[in-house]
Amino acid sequence: MSLTVKGKIANILEVESGTSKAGKEWKKQGFVVDTGAQFNPLVCFSLFGDDKINMLRDFGPGQEVEVGFNISSREFNGKWYHNIDAWKITGATNAAPQAAAPAPSIDEAPAEDDDLPF
Repeated sequence: MSLTVKGKIANILEVESGTSKAGKEWKKQGFVVDTGAQFNPLVCFSLFGDDKINMLRDFGPGQEVEVGFNISSREFNGKWYHNIDAWKITGATNAAPQAAAPAPSIDEAPAEDDDLPF
């Protein structure tokens, strides 16, 4: 499942690291986005690995972003755990729509190359 959300970065959490049971080193970093929604506006995303963590370096608290993410769930000892893993972070564009060209007035003559039969 792949989703996107727009909002303002509220907080960037510290990088966490460790070693897996298989002996592999891992890193993860979280960041919080305020979506502005009425209920539950804050969403904490996780970034795993250096490549994903580096995506966050160009952004800071207060910046408008659009985040592409996946949600995953897993069961462990009868309890369910959920991850919200970001895979893309871009600056949100709030550009105003461009004004449409004004419609020709009724008084204007039709174009010369009009090939309508009537």
